[in-house]
Amino acid sequence: MSETKATRAAYGEALVKLGHENDKIVVLDADLSNATMTMNFAREFPNRHFDVGIAEANMIGVAAGLAAAGKVPFASSFAMFAAGRAFEQIRNSVGYPHLNVKIGATHAGISVGEDGATHQCNEDIALMRTIPGMVVINPSDDVEARAAVQAAYEHQGPVYMRFGRLAVPVINDRPDYQFELGKGVVLREGKDLTIIATGLPVSNCLEAAEKLAADGIDAKVINIHTIKPLDEELVIAAARETGRVVTVEEHSVIGGLGSAVCDVLSEKAPTRVMKIGINDTFGESGPALELLKKYGLDTDSIYAKIKAFACE
Repeated sequence: MSETKATRAAYGEALVKLGHENDKIVVLDADLSNATMTMNFAREFPNRHFDVGIAEANMIGVAAGLAAAGKVPFASSFAMFAAGRAFEQIRNSVGYPHLNVKIGATHAGISVGEDGATHQCNEDIALMRTIPGMVVINPSDDVEARAAVQAAYEHQGPVYMRFGRLAVPVINDRPDYQFELGKGVVLREGKDLTIIATGLPVSNCLEAAEKLAADGIDAKVINIHTIKPLDEELVIAAARETGRVVTVEEHSVIGGLGSAVCDVLSEKAPTRVMKIGINDTFGESGPALELLKKYGLDTDSIYAKIKAFACE
């Protein structure tokens, strides 16, 4: 896990690859193409990139129209504006008619850093999960982000993809890696408890699991890149196998991965669950790594919380 790269960078590069493969691919942005990395696509295909300005709701409407006309639009902005400001348009203009629009939301979570609470969207997964038929993907690294973009393109229907600003370790650079929508990935076997993580903290959870192993706690680690549809079969099997579950996400503990896991387990395999994430609070401005530590999402904090939970 020595190499690091932001998933937003992988998103920009994957769009260019898709653009060369299919001329139906079009990309929209809302005056943030340098940050969302759709500028890469704009340079390569200037006639297929549309900057609508600071008008995210309009961007989604335009994307819906393009999809209705047979194009495959990727609409991009920061998560706060893509999922937050444009929610009604996504629900009514994309979700309701089940149009083939792909939403690439970058700069999600507390790791946006210095931009502060107004831009640190910790609620987007919760919002997108509620829209019928919406697929929600939160890749953990560069490799998975590229695969997610390809899978989103191949899927017929609306997809929400969540990308980060901060460079994160590459953990999926192995020959046998496969990405399948709706399927989780077991990264580490264990018998004492299960850590189910998504996005940025997945690499931290692997590190925390190694620290737990030194304490005699054998933790299974599962990467859930697709939060909707959730891999219910894997979640239930892991809960029954280990008896305790910890969810970890760079998102509010309300409505995100933890809630999705609890929804399944409460109905089909009642299990004790601890949710690690943003605890019903807004963020603040500061360096990303310092914020992750303050809000309990660095490796040491995750390790300490899980150890205490395991020893109860």
